[in-house]
Amino acid sequence: MAKINTQHSYPAMHRLSVRTTDEEIERIENGFSRTHSLCEDTSSELQRVISMETRGLSESRRSSFTGTGAMARLSRFILSMRSWATRHLHHEDQRPDSFLERIRGPELKEVSSRESNTHSNLSNNEQPGKVKNKNKEKNEAKEEKKEEKKEEKKEEKKDDKKDDKKKEEKKKEIFVIDPSSNLYYRWLTIIATPVFYNWCLLVCRLQKELFLPHYYCCIAHSLISFLEDMPFFFLRFRTGIGFLEQGLLVQDEKKLRQHYTTTVQFRLDMLSLLPTDLAYLKLGLNYPELRFNRLLRFARLFEFFDRTETRTNYPNMFRIGNLVLYILIIIHWNACIYFAISKLIGFGTDSWVYPNVSHPEYGRLSRKYIYCLYWSTLTLTTIGETPPPVKDEEYLFVVIDFLVGVLIFATIVGNVGSMISNMNASRADFQAKIDSIKQYMHFRKVTKDLEARIIKWFDYLWTNKKTVDEQEVLKNLPDKLKAEIAINVHLDTLKKVRIFQDCEAGLLIELVLKLRPTVFSPGDYICKKGDIGREMYIIKEGKLAVVADDGITQFVVLSDGSYFGEISILNIKGSKSGNRRTANIRSIGYSDLFCLSKDDLMEALTEYPDAKKALEEKGRQILMKDNLIDEEAAKAGADPKDLEEKVERLESTLDNLQTRFARLMAEYNSTQLKVKQRLTKVENKMKKYGSGFLSDGGEESVKTEEVEKKN
Repeated sequence: MAKINTQHSYPAMHRLSVRTTDEEIERIENGFSRTHSLCEDTSSELQRVISMETRGLSESRRSSFTGTGAMARLSRFILSMRSWATRHLHHEDQRPDSFLERIRGPELKEVSSRESNTHSNLSNNEQPGKVKNKNKEKNEAKEEKKEEKKEEKKEEKKDDKKDDKKKEEKKKEIFVIDPSSNLYYRWLTIIATPVFYNWCLLVCRLQKELFLPHYYCCIAHSLISFLEDMPFFFLRFRTGIGFLEQGLLVQDEKKLRQHYTTTVQFRLDMLSLLPTDLAYLKLGLNYPELRFNRLLRFARLFEFFDRTETRTNYPNMFRIGNLVLYILIIIHWNACIYFAISKLIGFGTDSWVYPNVSHPEYGRLSRKYIYCLYWSTLTLTTIGETPPPVKDEEYLFVVIDFLVGVLIFATIVGNVGSMISNMNASRADFQAKIDSIKQYMHFRKVTKDLEARIIKWFDYLWTNKKTVDEQEVLKNLPDKLKAEIAINVHLDTLKKVRIFQDCEAGLLIELVLKLRPTVFSPGDYICKKGDIGREMYIIKEGKLAVVADDGITQFVVLSDGSYFGEISILNIKGSKSGNRRTANIRSIGYSDLFCLSKDDLMEALTEYPDAKKALEEKGRQILMKDNLIDEEAAKAGADPKDLEEKVERLESTLDNLQTRFARLMAEYNSTQLKVKQRLTKVENKMKKYGSGFLSDGGEESVKTEEVEKKN
């Protein structure tokens, strides 16, 4: 029995099964090896087991431990493990896990590495081709990871470059000159001064006899031109001058460069900056025409004149002075050209040219320039009285001068005339108003005293420059700018009133827009005692007196910034005076006042109910201090005067509604009549032509009508 047991036992098979289970456990621990190799290992083990089972099938019947039941159970277990591995294992390589490495420890790491090495050796001996495929896949995965890292680095570099570009753009937008700022105007002043200098003296330098032939003068002229170039070059080409796009200042350097380089001014500026002065090193300082390119900056001079005209408070005077300056420059250039032609023909050769400079009287610099300027003025103004020309070139030059004088000077003188007439336009309009009022007073036979008062009032308006109609002047402005002007002019004045000192800003702005300026003559009553108070007044300029009933005795004199009538327009309950005036106020001289009506105040307070309550409370406190309020009447309820006013308002609104209702009824009747007429026309047409759309009764009626017509 011992022999049989040793011969028919299956130790090898048992060892193989243990090895396979150990390998599977080791693979699961090491990071889920590929399912393909696992399946192949299990299939090879199954083949070995089946072959061994067929060999000892007869002997296996003798042993109950190693029978067919045990092998079947083992094979089923291996098959279930293979199916589980194919379902749950991922087709991935092992990835390092720091957490598992900490749990395993160094000993388990060494054991797992040994087992993995033994398994790799066995698998290499059994299937070398599959190992190569695994290595290729691992290498490809590593290369892919490297490429991904490279791409990430490239993207990071691109992002860094973009951030650097943004920072550079922000740095470039640091300093740009606003064309509407004072700095740009000062820069224009610096540029326009040497440009004007060049336009006046460059043409003189062409003639040595008309310019001081001194070496230091030439150096000074070159230095001035150099100082002209430096600020122009610095501000235009280094920082740039901004421009407005949709009302916003553009500060992007690329846009500024594109905008400037597409203009004609850029070409002129480039030509004016050509370094023609370098030719002086070879030719000498006796060639001033090399600097004629500096004259191309005339646009800067004109721009300076335009901006000065908009800034000055006397634009008409500046325009006239500007035109006179243009006339003098034209005469100056023409005088220099006349002297150059005289030099070309020969001084003193005939009566038309400049006399011989060898004569001591005509050799002086002042006589040369004044004589030429005199001749140019007489010729261009077409006055004449100059020596007649002798040669052909002299005739040609005189003809050109006459044409220039007729065309240019006629235009300039005409503009001067229109400017002078515009300066007197306001005076002419004001005088026309006075003449019309005088005619009206003469027609209506007004008394001389009243006529004199009216004329004095007009004189006061003209002398104090108060003839301007504010509404007419501001009508072309948008509402927002009108509000800002009113706030700037009247808000401080309105804040002086006690009841408006702590009001909301929105209410004050609405009240400011409703203030109306009024002017009172000497002796005029602003209000009398007992009158209904419908307005409050704020004194802008002038003096008012609180007088007795006789109009002579003065109690108090009100000056600039004072106010009165603010309580009467609030309709405070319990007020002893109601909304009646309590004093006589008379103007001592001419007085300028701001007027705020009661209706305007109530209209503004409808949207500010809290402010209305606060104003009434302030007014009540003021009346209590002056002992001018009846507390019983205030507690009793509504004031009967207020009720009367409300009834009057209701009656007026009812009248308006009745008139509107009558209009609507008239419109309704007229439209109803028109509709009836159109319906009758349609019925007649349907009776004639639309028999198919009529009912049987309608057809019979049509037939009867036709029979009646025939009969």
